[in-house]
Amino acid sequence: MEFRYIYRGLGVGLLGGLLAFVFARIFAEPLIQDAIDYEDGRHEAQEALDAAAGLAAGAHDHGEVFSRSVQRNLGIGVGMALFGLAVGGLFVVVYLIVSRRCPNIRPRVLAALLAGAGFVGFYLVPFAKYPANPPAIGHEETIGARSALYVTMVGVSVVALGLAVVVGRWLAGRVGAWNASLVAGVVFLVLVGVAMALLPAYGHLGANRAEFGDFATETPQPLTAPNGTIVYPGFPADVLFRFRFYSVVSQLILWATIALAFGQLAERLAVAPARRQGRTAVSAADRPATAASTATG
Repeated sequence: MEFRYIYRGLGVGLLGGLLAFVFARIFAEPLIQDAIDYEDGRHEAQEALDAAAGLAAGAHDHGEVFSRSVQRNLGIGVGMALFGLAVGGLFVVVYLIVSRRCPNIRPRVLAALLAGAGFVGFYLVPFAKYPANPPAIGHEETIGARSALYVTMVGVSVVALGLAVVVGRWLAGRVGAWNASLVAGVVFLVLVGVAMALLPAYGHLGANRAEFGDFATETPQPLTAPNGTIVYPGFPADVLFRFRFYSVVSQLILWATIALAFGQLAERLAVAPARRQGRTAVSAADRPATAASTATG
């Protein structure tokens, strides 16, 4: 029986990843190209400043292992499909564990609750602290530190969500389900709020402060000449906002697909054994009556 759930979980995860890719390809990918164009233009402006100051031009690798066409289509598509598979697999494992502990919750409702918790815990809360960035934002020297901080935030969010659920279930029988839910929500917000306050912003990393100054983010600031004249603008705010907004929507599509599709499939799997038992009971009830009529005849 578990394998029937696992196959369906992987399938809906793949479907969600493909749907998220279609959305990202239409709305987010053009913004990635805008960010790449900005990065190239900024580098050319920096080279002009260096040349005017008599400095050697910095290296800028334009070589690409894969063309932009392959990256924006096959690369992103395969990546999001594999991510959807991974999320679907993790989701179905959690679903099977929780469904055994909470057998009274309908499969459709349980799938929606778990998908909502997964979206908030695995993506939305970490995103609030360390949002997604397009190319041209972020420096090579901080890749390792940024990755470690993001993974830490994901771990804190998931642990906080688990603790909130435990607190809510413990209090439900004492103060009622509604009050227990409110307390659990407060516990979750306090834990993630403390973590966000303690973890540094990307712009406050040592390498960034030393080279670029004290800024909250790694978003490129306006490029200025020695006399203070702006020779190239900072990263466009509208591009950054739309990229982040579409990133959230694409993840929402993935998790919503898992919630709706898997919930429907799980509902059918849960109903099927009951139907079979009903048919078996009716068949068993008919057999004695048939035998009795045969004996009478």
